[in-house]
Amino acid sequence: MEQTIYYEDYEVGAVRESIGRTITETDVVLHAGQTGDFFPHHMDAEFAKGTEFGKRIAHGTLIFSVGVGMTATLINPVAFSYGYDKLRFIRPVFIGDTIKVKVLLKDKYDSPKHPDKGFVVESLQVYNQKEELCLVAEHLMLCEKKQFHGTKE
Repeated sequence: MEQTIYYEDYEVGAVRESIGRTITETDVVLHAGQTGDFFPHHMDAEFAKGTEFGKRIAHGTLIFSVGVGMTATLINPVAFSYGYDKLRFIRPVFIGDTIKVKVLLKDKYDSPKHPDKGFVVESLQVYNQKEELCLVAEHLMLCEKKQFHGTKE
């Protein structure tokens, strides 16, 4: 779905939430193949029994990628992702866990380099089925301002 949302239209405090998604064995195996991360914490059930978690854990980067994808439901032609900050893996996600994502619009501020744009900061929070926080990150988006839309510098 495409929707134009300018910098001025974003409201600090706004929240959106995803539906759930269960992390599967296939997710873990595909992610290992794509990234080359075959660490035994993810791939070796016998090894994982001896860890503090007692079983295999999903890659943190897998949970981050899936979580971001779960929130990417809107194409905004006047905004783009500038990157992610403060990524933290709070607790493990296991094969068979169902995750949900909550996004809180945390802040917004003018771009110091581009007067026609502003930054929007979203707090991305991934929870498991027990409502335990598993991952956090801040998503920065660079958005066009209404008063400058359609003009060239």
